[in-house]
Amino acid sequence: METNKGYLIVIGGAEDKKGDSVILKQAPQMLSKGEILTVLTTATEQPEETGRIYHGVFTRLGMDKVQILNINTRKDANQPDNCRLIESSRCLFMTGGDQLRITSILGGTRAYEAIKELYRAGGIIMGTSAGAAVMSSTMIVEGNDNQPARKCTLKMAPGLGLFDGVIIDQHFDQRGRFGRLMCAVAENPDVLGIGIDEDTAIKLYPDMHFEVIGSNAVTIIDGKNILSSNVSELRPNEILAITEATVHVIPQGYGFDLKSRKVKRMKDEE
Repeated sequence: METNKGYLIVIGGAEDKKGDSVILKQAPQMLSKGEILTVLTTATEQPEETGRIYHGVFTRLGMDKVQILNINTRKDANQPDNCRLIESSRCLFMTGGDQLRITSILGGTRAYEAIKELYRAGGIIMGTSAGAAVMSSTMIVEGNDNQPARKCTLKMAPGLGLFDGVIIDQHFDQRGRFGRLMCAVAENPDVLGIGIDEDTAIKLYPDMHFEVIGSNAVTIIDGKNILSSNVSELRPNEILAITEATVHVIPQGYGFDLKSRKVKRMKDEE
């Protein structure tokens, strides 16, 4: 598992924007005065409105330099001026919307390379909802909510590849997505499935451990020790059978070490 120099803040969606904003407040807490936060609106089809909302939130929380970057086409994503906006940033925030818009517009472009370089160089990448789902190398695009786990019901696609070895699902408990994440892990048992509830985030540190931030929980499905599953059998749409998968559910105050695959109590380190 590759170690990067930067930080990821991966948000399950519907984060608090009006109150204490514990999750979004990470940006002003981690950035120094004068460092730039860029809101990237590629995921949404209402970029002006969405950008205006987040500009207001981050300004209220104390950020003095917030810029909005509307990249809506692959031509936009290769424009030198847009890439320079990313390169000038210390933090990039990806909004919610449609994760396939992010990957299909940014994939292979100069803007994508600038985002990866920002992270490698020690910057902060934040993303909510669709902006969270795209961070992994493989992302869930579509699946059944509020239903038992069934074979062959997932649509997955390559993500941005910032966070290797995991598949991220968002709005997790609120939309009943345990079954679909379990299917994803059954199909990719070497990865960790990370389901992030609304108003909840994981903060990934350069040493590849994360802590949970926010009001709900994070579910981790570890498929490494799966003994058997029927996921590869022929008949589609059957109920999934899987044995010996490991599941953790952790709220704020807990974290997880991705190298050792162990839950940790954050207060133990104080």
